[in-house]
Amino acid sequence: MKETKLIDRAVIFVKGGKGGNGCMSFRREKYVPKGGPDGGDGGDGGNVFFVASKKINTLLEFKFRQHVEAENGESGKGSNLYGKNGEDLILEVPLGTIVRDCDSEEIIADLKRENEVVCVARGGKGGRGNPHFMSSYLRAPRISERGVPGEERKLLLELKILADIALVGYPSVGKSTLISVISNAKPKIAEYHFTTLSPNLGVVKYRNSDTFVVADIPGLIEGAHEGAGLGFFFLRHIERAHIIAHLVDVSLSERNDPMEDYYNIRKELEQYSQNLARKEEIIVLNKMDSSIPEVIEETKRKFEEMGKEVFAVSAVTGEGIKKLVDKMYEKISKYRKSVPDGENKVIPFVKPVVTPVGDKLPDYIKLEIYNPEEGVFVVGGPEFDALVDRLTLQHYDSYQRFMSILKNSKMNKFLRKAGIKNGDTVVINEKEFDFIEEEEKTKREELKEELDGKGNDQNENEPA
Repeated sequence: MKETKLIDRAVIFVKGGKGGNGCMSFRREKYVPKGGPDGGDGGDGGNVFFVASKKINTLLEFKFRQHVEAENGESGKGSNLYGKNGEDLILEVPLGTIVRDCDSEEIIADLKRENEVVCVARGGKGGRGNPHFMSSYLRAPRISERGVPGEERKLLLELKILADIALVGYPSVGKSTLISVISNAKPKIAEYHFTTLSPNLGVVKYRNSDTFVVADIPGLIEGAHEGAGLGFFFLRHIERAHIIAHLVDVSLSERNDPMEDYYNIRKELEQYSQNLARKEEIIVLNKMDSSIPEVIEETKRKFEEMGKEVFAVSAVTGEGIKKLVDKMYEKISKYRKSVPDGENKVIPFVKPVVTPVGDKLPDYIKLEIYNPEEGVFVVGGPEFDALVDRLTLQHYDSYQRFMSILKNSKMNKFLRKAGIKNGDTVVINEKEFDFIEEEEKTKREELKEELDGKGNDQNENEPA
């Protein structure tokens, strides 16, 4: 099977920009001894946005651009110079694009309106410079934060064409010819099945005063909802349409029972989605110029007995086309009046304000203790790894801050719970330490924690 021209599904990886690193710097000027810390903060990383646009009607761009990343924030500099924020990345997608998270399968956004915008990956927060860590006992802090990485996500983009009316029916019933007659669409037309390999959109100008959009949905045959023919690729596009125009061939040139054709396609629509089965429907008897009156009248009578509105037309000669277009516009106008005014208005493009990923250094974190072998205990966990990434541990002050946070996080208590004994090895950030603790001190701390816990149901991850 040849690849369809319309790219209506794409899997992409998006990543927000990393925050810039904070600067560790000290003011150095003539006649200004001990000028104090003056390191600037890093800039925030850029965000990734999707915005719905009428300018494009396919996801083709994302077939060749599967990894997108916003700009990183700049690092801070001395003299309290802050780093520049990373530029946001704004990507246009067609109207009707559904954005879904591949891991959680959560629908992040359904972009139906022009200029509708959503942030799909936030940038990371810039790190703080050393002035933020100055205190009464630490006048010249050699501490700074690294920037926080931006969000990373794997997304599924799925396009469902936005059209007022969807033309459905077996291959070669004349859908492409009809849409070329009533609209500005110029689809490929030939005398063989599956000529149309992608949905065609056409804008119908009604009496030069209004317009509506018609979509030619190709490839529907028996088993389409399970992947037969090309229908599996395009059934989703019918879900957006407000009205279905069901074409049947009354010329009997391809098949000899128009009613059976209708029931077969209806069955496919119902099995794909009950939502499709409930949509309003117009029956179009096409190719009347190649049929006989008895066949047309008999088929029309059967549909009318079902309560359907029926129009006999010839897309080739133009017979009956005006009445059909009048009815289409009448139904679309009725539908539009039933929709709240706000949903039809074009909204201006406004980029939402987004809070970057990350916050200031925590006072305590959640720790995980691993015991890979006898007498060895490794301190780790996701929050521990994130803390290591945030601090420049080669400086003494930074390392002291790091160890203080671990102490606040009750590292020793968790080590004892894991079964550590005096003399065992503790591995912290790939550095090895001997665990030495006086028995009396251990008992005293355990008794204090027990007494504190009786009257206070405190989370183990909160500071004592």
